Amino acid sequence: MDTDVGVIDLFSFGSDCASMDACFTAFDKNGDGKLDIEEFKLICRALFRNDKGKIYAIEDAKVREIFIVFDKNEDGYIDRDEFIFCWNHWIKIIVRPISVFLIVDVQNDFISGTLNISNCSAQQNGIEVIEPINRMLDTVDFDAVFYSLDWHPSDHVSFIDNISQREIHPSSPVTAENAQTYDTVIFSGPPPMKQRLWPKHCVQDTWGSELHKELKIVEGAIKVYKGTNPDVDSYSVFWDNKKLTDTTLCAQLRLKSATDIYICGLAYDVCVGATAVDALAIGYRTILLDDCSRGVDLLEIEKTKNTVINNNGVIVNSSQVKAMVEGRDRRPELGYKLALELKALST
Repeated sequence: MDTDVGVIDLFSFGSDCASMDACFTAFDKNGDGKLDIEEFKLICRALFRNDKGKIYAIEDAKVREIFIVFDKNEDGYIDRDEFIFCWNHWIKIIVRPISVFLIVDVQNDFISGTLNISNCSAQQNGIEVIEPINRMLDTVDFDAVFYSLDWHPSDHVSFIDNISQREIHPSSPVTAENAQTYDTVIFSGPPPMKQRLWPKHCVQDTWGSELHKELKIVEGAIKVYKGTNPDVDSYSVFWDNKKLTDTTLCAQLRLKSATDIYICGLAYDVCVGATAVDALAIGYRTILLDDCSRGVDLLEIEKTKNTVINNNGVIVNSSQVKAMVEGRDRRPELGYKLALELKALST
């Protein structure tokens, strides 16, 4: 193995103790049995690079912040014992992630049915997500695949047809009589609850709620149903909008020991965005797939992207996913996110 730390790629190491020791020794340039900040910077240069060997830049301040997470005794060095934690809980995950693919709400009603998103202000065509999603399902070896489905009862709170079924709060900017599709009203509750009004869509066991026939369904995939409570909407695949009830997704991800979640589908600025934000908040390394998502409103799509980036998620196209899943393309944003989660767990 080449021991020039300028050209070492951590992907070349195995995951056993011997590899860990070899890695430590390779980067302990002065042989003092511990890693200082400059030696740790070399590890980051070896760690954060793409599948062509191009090194990703990472700010010195963030490198130092990551270093402090592993310098448990705060002596300014990472010794061999501290490196064991760094190796097992940070480096190994970055190089050998456990990746799940979450395909959000690629259902008939959002593509050609009652809530066809091409009729919304962004005028984006939902069917365009299917080809890149299918290509990834054919070529990328994800550790697990999930499909979410909006799965509403016919009396669901989000349907404009049902607005007369619930009392409108006096503070609502729109009355029941004046409400139009896509308006936001406030229902009385309790507690008072903001609700955007949509056409009736994805009603349980109807054609509109089915996954699109052209979407590839892989063997062993798991379906997650959301929006089943008539009185609470559910954009995120993790939780309903009030955070009262979680879906099966949280438990399923824990069973898979997932580290990375690749999220895409419909609609970009609604259910896809809400799911990505929740994934980041829970602590997952989160990757939003831009060319596999279509949305409702261009401004809201941009807000979604900014929120993901500002919370240490990344946004990529489907062509970049295979190398990332295989650990050959390793993004510093995701490494930094993981270090922040380790820091939070230790405090």
